[in-house]
Amino acid sequence: MAGDLLKKSDGTALLSGGNPQIAKGYGNAPVQQFIAAMPGWKHEVGRRLDELIVLAFPDVEKAVKWNSPLYGTEKGLWFLSFHCMTRYIKVAFFRGSELSPIPPVSSKQAEVRYLHIHENEAIEETQFLEWISQASRLPGVKM
Repeated sequence: MAGDLLKKSDGTALLSGGNPQIAKGYGNAPVQQFIAAMPGWKHEVGRRLDELIVLAFPDVEKAVKWNSPLYGTEKGLWFLSFHCMTRYIKVAFFRGSELSPIPPVSSKQAEVRYLHIHENEAIEETQFLEWISQASRLPGVKM
């Protein structure tokens, strides 16, 4: 029936586009729960994004809010999130317009820029690490 949530075999609800419905929480545990619940190919990409973020900024703060993992410089100040869409993972850089080079996908919000990662598409890890390094030095966005 339209509007019903899909369920993974572990009982996790998947929202529109296959995004996991995970309870709000702070720290690594809820982020790892979110990543574990990401469906299909998106799970491995989510795992690698998390690894790269921690590699670039080992002191990163993590949370899950609004059914998306958030990464920040301190609790409540965030620089990045990602979200499962039907055909790709949308990585949001909250101050992306200040990164160099600017991430490729624009937003309705002037400062926000996105990176879309599709199935069988490699993450340009060197560039991603540089964006994380830059983003972690900018003032975080309060959410």
